[in-house]
Amino acid sequence: MKTTKIIYWISTGIICLFSLGAIQMNSQMAIEGLKNLLIPRYLGIEVSIGQLIGCVLLIIPAIPARFKEWAYVGYGIMYITALNAHIAVGDAFIPFGIMAVILFGLLLTSYISFHKLQEAKKS
Repeated sequence: MKTTKIIYWISTGIICLFSLGAIQMNSQMAIEGLKNLLIPRYLGIEVSIGQLIGCVLLIIPAIPARFKEWAYVGYGIMYITALNAHIAVGDAFIPFGIMAVILFGLLLTSYISFHKLQEAKKS
C-alpha cells in the first residue's frame, strides 16, 4: 500500500505541477500558442481556470472521491483534445503531441492508484 501511495502522489504531483503553468494564461507565449492551435482566447482562459480547479481537487485529500473523479475526466478530455489539436494543425508529434500522451499516461497512473487506495480504505 505504501508503494501505491508513493505512485499516486508522484503522478498526481507531476500533473499538478504542469497544471500550475495555467497561471501564465495571459502571457504572450500562451496567447500565441492558442492562436497556433486555432483555439479562441476565451476557451484558453476557461481551460486554464479548469486546470487550477482540477489541481486543487486532486491534491487536497479531504475532497470527496466523486469530485476527484470529475477532475480526472476533465484532465483526460483536456489531454486528448490537446493531442487532437496539435495533430489537426500539423504540429510535430515530438515534442507537442508526446507531452499530451505522457501527461495522459501519468493521469491514468494517478487514477488507477487512486482507486487502489480507495479500495484499500473500504477493506
